[in-house]
Amino acid sequence: MKRLLIILPFFTAVPALAQDTSPAQLIAGYEAAAGAQADAARGSALFLATQSGGKPDTPSCTTCHTSDVTQPGQTRTGKAIDPLALSATPSRFTDAAKVEKWFGRNCNSVLGRDCTAGEKADVLTWLASQ
Repeated sequence: MKRLLIILPFFTAVPALAQDTSPAQLIAGYEAAAGAQADAARGSALFLATQSGGKPDTPSCTTCHTSDVTQPGQTRTGKAIDPLALSATPSRFTDAAKVEKWFGRNCNSVLGRDCTAGEKADVLTWLASQ
């Protein structure tokens, strides 16, 4: 019984660990790293633009996510992607590790490089406003 009482708090805390941040906290961290304030217009322009540095089959974020971020997208394999807009999916961007994984994969696929902290702040600011 004592063992159960010792590990029970761990299992009740696990769901809280999945939501370790907020979009505002992420944006503030990226702004601090970039040394500049985020700009939603720059985020929109980056997200919607056709790029040339990444993979040919993913020339834009909209290839998978669509230009209407309040609507679901679809991976190249056909798997559904929840909308990116916070108005449509409020739980988006509450797990810092997932956000970094998402930026790492998608920036390299679309841009052919990692996104800068400023670009991350800009895109998240735009998505938070949608």
